[in-house]
Amino acid sequence: VQLQASGGGLVQPGGSLRLSCKFSGLTFRQYDMGWFRQAPGEERAFVAAIRGGGGGTLYTDSVKGRFTISRDNAKDTVYLQMNSLKPEDTAIYFCAARWRRVPFSSLDYYYWGQGTLVTVSS
Repeated sequence: VQLQASGGGLVQPGGSLRLSCKFSGLTFRQYDMGWFRQAPGEERAFVAAIRGGGGGTLYTDSVKGRFTISRDNAKDTVYLQMNSLKPEDTAIYFCAARWRRVPFSSLDYYYWGQGTLVTVSS
């Protein structure tokens, strides 16, 4: 599996960005997809996930109501729409995948992309 993240950049507080992650190598709809982030000096942390085939999502509390994860199974791509961005959202964002399983959760993702940098600053 290969995961290619894109869409990062510099944005002002209150602005928006949309991250994309292209999945290749296996059957996309069979995989739960997640976004994680790593801020400077901190460990990588869960942001959002979407169930394989769609229909279920999870978010960390700090992004609820601001970020939206979605997937397009026809394009083998998962998205993270980020609105009302804050300086504390600054991080490298990684997409990740795991075989679709129960329970749906933020754990045990084992395919990782290379990351895309998001900087929120005025």
